[in-house]
Amino acid sequence: MSVIIQYKNVDIARKELVVLKHVDFKIEPGEFVYLIGRVGSGKSSLLKTMYAEVPVAAGDARVLDFDLSSIRRKDIPMLRRRIGIVFQDFQLLTDRNVFANLEFVLDATGWRNKADKEQRIEEVLREVGMTNKSYKMPHELSGGEQQRIVIARALLNKPELILADEPTGNLDPETGRQIINSLYDIAASGTAVVVATHNLSMLDRFPGRVLRCADKQLIDEGTPTIETLSEEFVIDE
Repeated sequence: MSVIIQYKNVDIARKELVVLKHVDFKIEPGEFVYLIGRVGSGKSSLLKTMYAEVPVAAGDARVLDFDLSSIRRKDIPMLRRRIGIVFQDFQLLTDRNVFANLEFVLDATGWRNKADKEQRIEEVLREVGMTNKSYKMPHELSGGEQQRIVIARALLNKPELILADEPTGNLDPETGRQIINSLYDIAASGTAVVVATHNLSMLDRFPGRVLRCADKQLIDEGTPTIETLSEEFVIDE
């Protein structure tokens, strides 16, 4: 697949109010993309259209060959199985350990063989450096460790696209850098990664394409340096 996401002249509305209009962009395999913008600028709405949580109001929007303007409700789970989603607030199940959290996702997406599930869980925990944490309960983990588990969860079904919504928002700067580094490595392996964030302080260390939401438009900033972007986006959390 040569294009993971392609939007052409797309309008996005929430409660009948247009938040973004005439959106045009595409993302290819292995791209690492920052999605930035002030609170209320539409970046979260745009991100949610990519996994069909928010419908597109007009235009042609395609993710992984799914037409988002006409996708049927029954096909949305098929789309989401091919996308890994990383949330700021982790959304781990607090009543079970790490292994059971990951197994729950595999069970929900059709995995049946116990040995295959155990092997895949071991693989993704190794990928995020958490092989010795499978027996831990979420509350026994630090914020950074929980976010690593969330990334592992997102990787379970070998997605072609990772969407990360403010993945460093609840973390200290050093832990945040480690999380971005993990996502950067995932992109280097060929998976497209989109990171919605208000913090580009790591742009020089982890360069990527920047899409900026402003004035109901999506502006492609290319691959800038910190110096060329507005200071409002370059903060240390």
